[in-house]
Amino acid sequence: MNVAVAKTGGGRAVSDLFASAEGRLSGSPDVIAARREAFESYERLGLPHRRIEEWKYTDLRALVGEVLPLAAAPDAAALKRASDAVKAHAIEGARKLVLVDGVFAAELSDVKALASEVSLMTLREALQKDAGVLKTVSTDAVIALNAALATDGVVLSIEDGAQLSAPVQIVHVATAASVSVFTRSQVKVGKGARATIIESFVAAGAKTYQVNDAVIIAVGDDADVAHIRLMDDASDAVNITSQFVTVGANTKLNFFNMTSGATVSRLQGFITLAGEGSELSINGVNLLQKTEHGDTTLVVDHAVPNCVSREIFRAVIDDRAHSVFQGRIIVRPDAQKTDGKMMTRALLLSDEAEADNKPELEIFADDVSCGHGATAGALDDTLLFYLKARGLPEKQAQALLIQAFVGEAIEQIADDGLREHVIGMAERWLERRS
Repeated sequence: MNVAVAKTGGGRAVSDLFASAEGRLSGSPDVIAARREAFESYERLGLPHRRIEEWKYTDLRALVGEVLPLAAAPDAAALKRASDAVKAHAIEGARKLVLVDGVFAAELSDVKALASEVSLMTLREALQKDAGVLKTVSTDAVIALNAALATDGVVLSIEDGAQLSAPVQIVHVATAASVSVFTRSQVKVGKGARATIIESFVAAGAKTYQVNDAVIIAVGDDADVAHIRLMDDASDAVNITSQFVTVGANTKLNFFNMTSGATVSRLQGFITLAGEGSELSINGVNLLQKTEHGDTTLVVDHAVPNCVSREIFRAVIDDRAHSVFQGRIIVRPDAQKTDGKMMTRALLLSDEAEADNKPELEIFADDVSCGHGATAGALDDTLLFYLKARGLPEKQAQALLIQAFVGEAIEQIADDGLREHVIGMAERWLERRS
């Protein structure tokens, strides 16, 4: 397709990305038109910068500068490295769907085991039919660029009443250096279904790569869904993930995110409670060190009455790292009896660590119970002294207090094995800072 030249904040011609992707961005005529429209939107906007309110704490023009060339399709050597990484990061008992450098790897995935419980297509297959998966209710430059360049992803459909016998783990593996990866996935959960969806981002020897991922999730009425996102990319990687979630009536959705890698990361989530009587629980932990920048930006939209939302986030920030939490709860005029609360706490382990917390409430109904809070502080010197007085080295004493601090968020994970896996990730992060 014919593509105009676009510039990122750093001046790199993004048309190079389209040229390198020729033949990989397949789809129907409607899909090609949607990609072109998305690219033109990115061309007008460029990379987000601090003069855009939603991005003022995460200036990608300053932090990233340019979009790297698109990753090539993985070869046999890349697939071998990815296989080793998948084994190291696999959740016990989970059924895996693996994306390697932005391409679905059927040979590393549990396709046959999932076939009896879910309907599965790749993004490439879905885009042969229509462009629906490229369209989202919210957009910005990053989301537009993802729609233009998404090479692959998974499209899952869970039937009404289905009770998945095992979690589904979508594993994103990076094997190539100095490249960008664009993926987009869609998950539809039917009425009365029960499922656990896990997303993992890991590196297999890759360095200095960029991930731009988008996930669209629709949860039907009377469903019960746990969605766990574990981001453990390389320490010099960039990961920008956009999530779009719609929740039906009388549904329970529990979401958890842990960030323990990447030099620059942002998770931006747009969650709409579209059916009455639903409960939304969002919990997260950012573990940041050195000069890492971790941003969690969430918009929870109470569009109907009688829904409950809870947000609990913890950030542990060491060295010169920077944590950002932006949380907005919107209560629409008809959404009476809404109960929405959020709390974010930051633990600063050095004098140069930085935390920006920006909770917001936009309430257009009068019969609601909503609130927010934000705190930042250092480890308790009295507790540290108590532990060291009993023979614990300072780093070990700090580790115990840090584990207790993040525990409130991690404990919200209902599955025992998955919770222990996440605790293990936190412990490995603590070992890296020792």
